[in-house]
Amino acid sequence: MSLSSVDRYLIGYMTGFTIFFLAVPYILYVIASLFDFHLLDHWARYIVAVPLLVLGLIFAVWSNISLVREGRDGPTDLFNVAISPRTRHLVVTGPYRYTRNPMVFGAFCCYFALSIYLNSLVDLIALAILFVAVRFYLEETEERRLWKDFGKEYEEYRRQVPMIVPLATGTRKNRES
Repeated sequence: MSLSSVDRYLIGYMTGFTIFFLAVPYILYVIASLFDFHLLDHWARYIVAVPLLVLGLIFAVWSNISLVREGRDGPTDLFNVAISPRTRHLVVTGPYRYTRNPMVFGAFCCYFALSIYLNSLVDLIALAILFVAVRFYLEETEERRLWKDFGKEYEEYRRQVPMIVPLATGTRKNRES
């Protein structure tokens, strides 16, 4: 029996929610509770963590809305397996004009905010390692698929917009805000 697009969207969003908003934060919490290397005092943690969390949530939600509206389908693709229907149009507007992976940027902002709130140096180190692994995954799977799907249009976009961190140096050329 074949799944409908609605079923695939639901499965995709439930998978993404489970991984990115339940599993990873839980793992960070467990790591923080196992090790006791603290960084900041009480108020400094809030001053740093809250803006990072808000920024991360904005990018995560905004990017999902942009993909559905502009790309005409969903974001959930894991190891070149389309869980939700893949986008039919390359999205280069909204948060995608700042970073090619605004969901990843948003998620990492949230994870760093949680790690800072938990006051965990070990979490921050684990996130730095995870960031490198995610960057490698994006280069090896998602970027190759997008180049295959969108060709020169994607290559031009790739040259102009940073992979994950907005305003990263050396990538933005002649872009209008």
